[in-house]
Amino acid sequence: MELLFLGTSSGTPTRQRNMSAVALRMRGARPWVLVDCAEGTQHRLLRAPLSLVHLQAVFITHLHGDHCYGLPGLLASAGMLNRTEPLVLVGPAPLRPMLECIMESTQLRLPYPVSYLLPEELPDAAVLPEFRVSAAPLSHRLPSYAYGFTEARVERKLDLERLKADGVPASPLWGELQQGRDVALADGRRLAAEDYLLPGRRPRTVVIAGDNDTPELLAAQAHGADVLVHEATYTQEILDKVGPGPQHSSALKVARFAAQAAVGNLVLTHFSPRYQEGDGPLSVSAIEAEARTAYDGPLFLARDLDQYVLDRQGGLERGIS
Repeated sequence: MELLFLGTSSGTPTRQRNMSAVALRMRGARPWVLVDCAEGTQHRLLRAPLSLVHLQAVFITHLHGDHCYGLPGLLASAGMLNRTEPLVLVGPAPLRPMLECIMESTQLRLPYPVSYLLPEELPDAAVLPEFRVSAAPLSHRLPSYAYGFTEARVERKLDLERLKADGVPASPLWGELQQGRDVALADGRRLAAEDYLLPGRRPRTVVIAGDNDTPELLAAQAHGADVLVHEATYTQEILDKVGPGPQHSSALKVARFAAQAAVGNLVLTHFSPRYQEGDGPLSVSAIEAEARTAYDGPLFLARDLDQYVLDRQGGLERGIS
């Protein structure tokens, strides 16, 4: 699985950071999904190995502008690329009337069908073939959600010992069994694929949260997740000065929760523009240092165009796309 960050700032962009957007796909696959779509996301996509033609779904965590103002333009650009495949949009209820109003006002006509889903309709609604998707409500000034993406299928190895014991000769039928398809042998026997497949590994889960001042609301969804992506807008010292009004989290609050929830890898993002690169109390390094006091697992602070690869054993590595 791959994560590609297209924006990691909160509220407004900086010279180094655009606002919130992150892409997810199976490693090396063409289809991908987008979580949040701030203004400027399209510019980041110009430097990413992703095509709007292969975008399967967009998940909006909440309707603050730094998470969704780029969506109308992205939909229009997909149409100008002659996209014809359907696109699924998942987000809070006002997302649909907001987009329909913009489309009507600007006479935007899309050459592909768009369908809308509410977060509450997950996981019952089958949105993606590669993932089972769940949603969890969070605590913010507007309705905000976290989306969990769990592999729908995992590869399974053939039970070679049983095949040999049952006298099933090696042939292309073995490949059919490994793909989960039942087969018929020349001698008339029918073999159920499930009988000849070893148990698969644990499906991997990535949780990407919207703005949220109460990480504990993710206790059920994120417990044991391989990756949690969560905002760390402030350090605790600045959060105490700002007060509860903005309803954001500090790095300390998120890190404490991640440790309690046995999260495999923690990726922090959505940093206040006041935090710059370098050292000092108003640096991204200060956010990292604070998080490390409470979480001793693999910790990452996302940067724009960072690409992360989650391997089959749950290890997360960062590279540059």
